[in-house]
Amino acid sequence: MSTAIDDELWSAVGDPIRRTMIDLLLAGGPGTATSLSERLPVTRQAVSKHLAVLDRVGLVHGTPAGRERRYQVDEAQLARAVAQLSAVGATWDARLRRIKRIAEAIERNRDNNRGD
Repeated sequence: MSTAIDDELWSAVGDPIRRTMIDLLLAGGPGTATSLSERLPVTRQAVSKHLAVLDRVGLVHGTPAGRERRYQVDEAQLARAVAQLSAVGATWDARLRRIKRIAEAIERNRDNNRGD
């Protein structure tokens, strides 16, 4: 995955309505813009636009179902997103551990200098 696609992916899941839509689709199986809008505080048109964003980054895929499209989560893409998030989390955990060690060393140095 390229950096541009990653940025789009994280931008897409950064919206709370889209995250809720993913949760609803995971819990209840495939759904349409109409069925999702009945469970969300936004219009059907807004749901359609959110689904288009999720579809563009590959988190959901729509198939024709009468006059609408039925969307379902692409679990492989979701798994890749979770793996990326885990990697980012691990990187930040390591950075924060280094910062903590530096701060502790500075504090120890201050305490040692006060004792002189």
